[in-house]
Amino acid sequence: MKNLRIWLCVSVVFLGLLTGCGTPAASPAPEPQSLTLATTTSTQDSGLLDFILPDFEQEYNARVEVVAVGTGQALEIGEAGDADVLLVHARALEDEFMAAGHGVRREDVMCNDFIIVGPADDPAGIAGLANASEAFGKISEAQATFISRGDESGTHTKEKSIWDEAGIEPAGAWYVSAGQGMGDVLTMAEEQQAYTLSDRATYLARTLEGFDLEILVEGDPILFNPYGVIAVNPEKSPEIKADLATDLMDWLISVPTQEKIGQFGVEEFGSPLFTPDSHPWREKGY
Repeated sequence: MKNLRIWLCVSVVFLGLLTGCGTPAASPAPEPQSLTLATTTSTQDSGLLDFILPDFEQEYNARVEVVAVGTGQALEIGEAGDADVLLVHARALEDEFMAAGHGVRREDVMCNDFIIVGPADDPAGIAGLANASEAFGKISEAQATFISRGDESGTHTKEKSIWDEAGIEPAGAWYVSAGQGMGDVLTMAEEQQAYTLSDRATYLARTLEGFDLEILVEGDPILFNPYGVIAVNPEKSPEIKADLATDLMDWLISVPTQEKIGQFGVEEFGSPLFTPDSHPWREKGY
């Protein structure tokens, strides 16, 4: 009987060694927090978010759910409390959003510019013009096909301001309101050999796919395109993750992230697709 008890004890110890019994189990990794970022199609279509957001997700154990729409729709999503953070590019609309109390903090992030693109044969004769409203006037006079975003996005807002400066209310079969994002509008413009207004980043990203529309007008100050990040007012919804939203904002405007934004596109195009423009970045004298 004594030998049987010894054998049972040895068996239990041996079995414990095999199964890991008697050693504390490793604590499971915490589930990542989910954060909703409503942003423009340009930040998504250009590939910028895929380039920078994995770093944030790893550092903060977070999962960023990106909703890529026009700026107007992104602001509406924020107003409804269905996003935590907004990354948009229509400063006048952003200021209205903040003044109405829908956001609690806004920061500059980066900038690039808009360009007018069109077919190589340029039926409206706008190539090389330095004035965007003059170019729009020539497109209207020629009734050359123009594809508009038509979606109250930041790009559409800029387009409307250029038409206003030109004193033109665009209408007619030549003016096509697509109601689509930038990537889809560029596809339509290419298919129809038409003109359109694009942010430079999305256009350049498309050229990697053999896109054949050309940059015809650039450099007018009205084509400047700044981006801002906004934390949605947490009073909009109990689901809003205010602390994580603050983390994302601080991370986006930090010098290391700004440096990475400034690297995006350099390898492919020889220059960045976006220019860093946050307050911490400017404070460092860059």
